[in-house]
Amino acid sequence: MTRKARHLLIIDPQNDFCDLPASECDGNVPALPVAGADADMKRLADLIEQGGAGIAAITVTLDSHQRLDIGHPGFWRTGDGGAVAPYTQIRAADVKAGTYRPRDAAATQRVTRYLDALEINGRYVHMVWPVHCELGSWGHNVHAAVRRAYNRWEEATGVCVEKVLKGMNPWTEHYSAVRAEVPDPTSSDTSTNDGLLKRLALSDEILIAGEASSHCVKATTEHIVQFRAELARRIVLVADCMSPVAGFESAQNSFIDAMRAKGVRVASSAEILSGLTSAG
Repeated sequence: MTRKARHLLIIDPQNDFCDLPASECDGNVPALPVAGADADMKRLADLIEQGGAGIAAITVTLDSHQRLDIGHPGFWRTGDGGAVAPYTQIRAADVKAGTYRPRDAAATQRVTRYLDALEINGRYVHMVWPVHCELGSWGHNVHAAVRRAYNRWEEATGVCVEKVLKGMNPWTEHYSAVRAEVPDPTSSDTSTNDGLLKRLALSDEILIAGEASSHCVKATTEHIVQFRAELARRIVLVADCMSPVAGFESAQNSFIDAMRAKGVRVASSAEILSGLTSAG
């Protein structure tokens, strides 16, 4: 029996998204920990360790931000010049009314156009998150157990893990590894990542895991299915290797229901491991 070509796509398995115990943080504090993410990533590491021989390719996406980013507090001010707290939602109407404004007043028109376009898309309301996954920081690093597991997979197979950085453009949110929420016409890095889609299309099965299922896993999977509908029936969401941001559980649930309706499968890591270690 011919073995399936399986591609493991790991979305943002980074320290800042993991509820790591203090003993594993080297004095750091995760910026945006998702409840259950540490356990998710340890299950994922076990899956790679035990089933790696059945995986033909691994791609890891990395949320990668500047400190001053449209999704971070330092980019924004209140109308009277005060600080904007993390977890503040900002709409175009808020900027037009003067409730919130970009720190650089000269950027107001650009930011308003961005928020208008984001709202027309209807996928997300703009959120100001804590500073997270800053390039060069501990929080940007991959969860240690996942990195050890895929490093051993690389050494065993002689195949490099593909890394996909997203979010470096500070003018647009980039939840999805396929495309920014509002592509910036001056930045090709925010447009559709055709190379990633083509690599995924080479596989018989696409296993998707990572953080968070309410945001970056959701956005990436939705875009894969939107731009390459024929891949939907090849996708398997690894249900116990992803978790939602607190308060966004309904977004995760509606995402999974919508993907199932398009032919995407959902399985546990144990079920997937069984397939990886069999002849199929």
